[in-house]
Amino acid sequence: MPRLVRIGSRESSLALWQAKFIAHLLNEQGVDSELILVKSEGDINLTAPLYEMGVQGIFTKTLDAALLSDQIDIAVHSLKDVPTLLPAGLQIAAIPERASVRDVLVYKDPAFRVDGNKQQVIATSSLRRKAQWLNRYPNHELETIRGNINTRLSKLQNTQHWDAALFAAAGINRIGLEATHQLALDWMLPAPAQGALGIVCHTGDEEIEILCGALNHPETAFCVGVERAFLRHLRGGCSMPVGALAVARENVVHFTGNILSLDGVRKVEVEMNFSKQDAEAAGKKAASALLEQGGDRIALELKKYMTSLPE
Repeated sequence: MPRLVRIGSRESSLALWQAKFIAHLLNEQGVDSELILVKSEGDINLTAPLYEMGVQGIFTKTLDAALLSDQIDIAVHSLKDVPTLLPAGLQIAAIPERASVRDVLVYKDPAFRVDGNKQQVIATSSLRRKAQWLNRYPNHELETIRGNINTRLSKLQNTQHWDAALFAAAGINRIGLEATHQLALDWMLPAPAQGALGIVCHTGDEEIEILCGALNHPETAFCVGVERAFLRHLRGGCSMPVGALAVARENVVHFTGNILSLDGVRKVEVEMNFSKQDAEAAGKKAASALLEQGGDRIALELKKYMTSLPE
């Protein structure tokens, strides 16, 4: 009989939904599990922008520690929050089928319309969303909003001068939040691995690897593998203004990636097609092409900025 799988999760509504979703998938395979809640630094500090909080793994490192100290067997994360290089001793055991990759704009006034000629105020905690928005709407003002999805929606409603806020569609959809007035942003390139979940476990835990392996979705795993390799070879962290999306079409994967300056003024983008053979090589090739087209200068500026932030 398979062992009882201890699933580590953060306490937010979205994190709990994700952990319970994996528990449900395991149960369908005849595997029992229990949830163990762990509070992360990203949940505790709800005022500082994410990029000022140590950035890499802000939502994952506490669960990483719980895994390494054998308090839990697996951790479930939004894969876009997982650093591209995991701590020694940990690995991604499975990536289930991806949900929506898109970002959405949620607004309060049903009569609201995005107008690039007006000085509208948009809230977000993401440097990527901020940079892409400013690239398209340079007259707008972007302000920081923090907290889980429920908290951010509440802050949007209660902050009079904010016109709208940016969210990941997958998060809103997963926990069934009421966000009546929203606009899908098909033009905004998502974060690498956005919409995908990652199940992390101990390296070499063969029983867990087998149990979780049944939940893996090969096409999703390949596509997000390309995106994460792209980010890794740019030497970018999860919060940097880097977008990436790989879409499988039969035996070909179409990839689009970009990098932007913090103010959104400069953007370098690359589009390439790859065969479904080596995700790491594909991501590296796309990153090299972007750097050669001028992305290297933006990447250097971003690295200097990120390393200048307080520990």
